[in-house]
Amino acid sequence: MEYYCSYQERCYKEVEEKLYTFSLTSAEKEEILTYLIENNFINEERFAQSFVRGKHNYKFWGKNRIINELKFRNISSRLISIALKEISEETYLENFHQLAEKHWNSITERKGQKKNKKFVDFLLRKGYETHLIYEKLHELDN
Repeated sequence: MEYYCSYQERCYKEVEEKLYTFSLTSAEKEEILTYLIENNFINEERFAQSFVRGKHNYKFWGKNRIINELKFRNISSRLISIALKEISEETYLENFHQLAEKHWNSITERKGQKKNKKFVDFLLRKGYETHLIYEKLHELDN
């Protein structure tokens, strides 16, 4: 389990789910989890920060999707707030604009509602805020 936690950041929930695949007693699982936390193999804050950086910088996810994914992994709101500080507002907006323009140009439909819907739906799935999406749509559609 040390190796499992050391080659990639893991949250408590992921490690707990991995332990359930082994035939261990509850006491043994708890002992292993306690050991991993005490020896800093599991660190929720470090996991959340790494998750935020990775998902935004490589998958270009927006804050809404990142927050939802972290909540799904039982990361506290306090740690999510701390982790989101890993993305500067400047970088966030720069990545959003690049992604939006690239996607707008890749949509084969000509101007119209169908193109606009594809554009908006894509960016909503990526987790960007609606006000950013509609401002960008207005800018590109004119």
